[in-house]
Amino acid sequence: MTGFALGPEEEEGCARLRTLAGERLRPLAEKGEPGRVNRPLLAALGELGLLEKVFTSGALELCLLRESLAYGCTEAETALALQGLGAHPVLAAGSAAQRERWLPGVREGKAVAAFALSEPGAGSDAAALALAAEPDGPGWRLTGAKCWISNAPEADFYTVFARTGEAPGAKGITAFLVPGDREGLTGEALDMLSPHPIGSLAFDGVPVGPEDVLGEPGQGFRVAMGTLNLFRPSVGAFAVGMARAALDATLAHTAGRAAFGGVLADLQAVAHRVAEMATRTEAARLLVYAAAGAHDRGAPDVPRRAAMAKLLATETAQYVVDHAVQLHGAVALRRGHLLEHLYREVRAPRIYEGASEVQRTIIAKELYREVAAR
Repeated sequence: MTGFALGPEEEEGCARLRTLAGERLRPLAEKGEPGRVNRPLLAALGELGLLEKVFTSGALELCLLRESLAYGCTEAETALALQGLGAHPVLAAGSAAQRERWLPGVREGKAVAAFALSEPGAGSDAAALALAAEPDGPGWRLTGAKCWISNAPEADFYTVFARTGEAPGAKGITAFLVPGDREGLTGEALDMLSPHPIGSLAFDGVPVGPEDVLGEPGQGFRVAMGTLNLFRPSVGAFAVGMARAALDATLAHTAGRAAFGGVLADLQAVAHRVAEMATRTEAARLLVYAAAGAHDRGAPDVPRRAAMAKLLATETAQYVVDHAVQLHGAVALRRGHLLEHLYREVRAPRIYEGASEVQRTIIAKELYREVAAR
């Protein structure tokens, strides 16, 4: 397995991003309403050229961007990532007209994108989605529901995956670009543990035509998986950024907190726990970089590596943040404390874009497929 080490320029660039996130973006995030799209924050991400990087960066650069933003401002990281997730299918599979109509606004932070795959009865098993695309003249009408959708119901457009029925399962799914103001489309915001803009959508005979298809009819699942394989390692980077923020806060706290005639760091139980937190964080970070590098090289084992990276990084971040709260004590439970914020933020990535159990299934399937091919 290839090892990864960042060069001085990359390290300096990440440091600048962490500072930028804390000083420029966090104040905008704090003025936003939890659970709602923060358009001033998106506009700042566009003005700074960070949204442009989502579309021009390879997987490794995307990971460094998300990790650095997550360290300084999780809301900015999430806003950027949701734009990328919703708009990447347009970049990868959209027509020239679709790209020209929507992507400039996404890059500028003026058009809000959303990725609409999950349904009330089809979350982890995405191939089982039931949103129906019934033929209607040269086009279709979408009928059904989507749930747990990023930026819903405020997005300006949605990448929607619906069943057109060319074949059973994953082979009968088509991706559509659906403007948020399309007739028959409604939605509502969901009050979530994490302060992310998440909602549900209802499709009441929403009309879509051939000009709204992303890619080819019946090939939508490939569009979805291509997007997720790119973004899964960077979900791990989001988690690593939170873990590193929690670890640094813990180092500062335990080094200065007076206790039992010394400081907390003098206690072996505390020092060993911090060492474990640091080791797991570094292991997750390197696995994320390795998966991203494999994606950029076009390696054949990207699905396995991406799943491993997301699994280890998100589970590690949960461990690190939880132990950081424990070592801080009651102060970390107060509303507004960094760790109180991270404690609410860190739980969701273990579910988003494929729960940990799904990642383990993907890893095992890929491993046994390799054995069968020998």
